[in-house]
Amino acid sequence: MKVNVIFYSLYGHVWKMAEAMAAGAREVAGAEVKLLQVPETLPADVVAKMGATEAKKAFAHIPVATMASLEEADAVIFGTPTRFGNMCAQMRAFFDATGGLWMKGALIGKVGSVFASSATQHGGQESTILSTHITLLHHGMIIVGMPYSEARQMNITEITGGSPYGVTTIAGSDGSRQPSQNELGMAGFQGKHVAQITKRLVSGRV
Repeated sequence: MKVNVIFYSLYGHVWKMAEAMAAGAREVAGAEVKLLQVPETLPADVVAKMGATEAKKAFAHIPVATMASLEEADAVIFGTPTRFGNMCAQMRAFFDATGGLWMKGALIGKVGSVFASSATQHGGQESTILSTHITLLHHGMIIVGMPYSEARQMNITEITGGSPYGVTTIAGSDGSRQPSQNELGMAGFQGKHVAQITKRLVSGRV
């Protein structure tokens, strides 16, 4: 049972959430989990001007996802920053290259799940996840969110991301806020939840 966590991160927030997501998935017996990042589309000089060169070095060791990364998996969990209420351009470019997989129905019946980050509490986290779901549905994937049995998403004692659509983190307008323990805990829950659902589906097929 293969679960691939595929993300894009510029300053490291989504990467840290992806690590927690993968750790949660690994808690499920029989889960083979890979952590992968989509290709960068920005030139190195632009990344440098954005002040992200050093931040990206921290996760430069993570392999780059390919179309095979989608086809081989039983479940794929996608992580993206928010760009005006939608996924980032790098994730969109990755999805836009999946036409060949769509033509042969390669992702039909696979589990798909999404998590995200945004600069502010109301910066489009939920719309980013929901709009990403549209692409997954076009591929025939089975969408898994984060049920309210994960009570940390109802925490009102602190600023926190999280919704039934999927876990989120809030980076702050200057990117200084890192994922909280509450958000990382939810990411672990979602990863485990996705793996558990996938295990049931795979076992049923066998």
